[in-house]
Amino acid sequence: MQSLEKIMRTAPVIPVLVIQDPGHARPLAQALVAGGLPVLEVTLRTPAALEALQEMRAVPGAIVGAGTVLNETDLRASLEAGARFIVSPGLSQPLAQAVLAARIPFLPGIATASDIMRGLDLGLRHFKFFPAMASGGIPALKALCAPFADARFCPTGGISAGNASDWLALPQVLCVGGSWLVPPGPLDITVISAAAHAAANLSARN
Repeated sequence: MQSLEKIMRTAPVIPVLVIQDPGHARPLAQALVAGGLPVLEVTLRTPAALEALQEMRAVPGAIVGAGTVLNETDLRASLEAGARFIVSPGLSQPLAQAVLAARIPFLPGIATASDIMRGLDLGLRHFKFFPAMASGGIPALKALCAPFADARFCPTGGISAGNASDWLALPQVLCVGGSWLVPPGPLDITVISAAAHAAANLSARN
């Protein structure tokens, strides 16, 4: 099993996916992986999510995790579907302890210093800064990085193709989470492929 740090360093962007039709899952994953974004987060926000996760796992090179995992029930379902990592919008002790017991990479959401301290107490050092823009944006994360030098982050929420490089310029940011790669509406593989290629080539803006 890959470490969370290795997963986070695989590509600069982790697509955050809300999938309504499981029939779209495999071609979508193929387009994203071919575009250079193999790490995929399937959010548990739709009835199709778990089936979509299973479909995406069949794509060679795809590293598929479950997002919007809120509790132990979600965790069990995600593990049964074959998730390779777990993402949560927040950090609760019961969920964190269950994920740690399952020995699967865990990226919990944080927005405050107290959240990070709670995570560090649990032995965690990788966090999703969420919702990134609504929580104060880059200035807020810079302020949080100062007292927590060993923490590493994946900002998610309000990240776009236009500002992702600014986030990636922060030394403690290993990657960003982005929903812009798959726009709402009919699945357009050409558009998604182009967006994936562009995202895979993002680098820190100096």
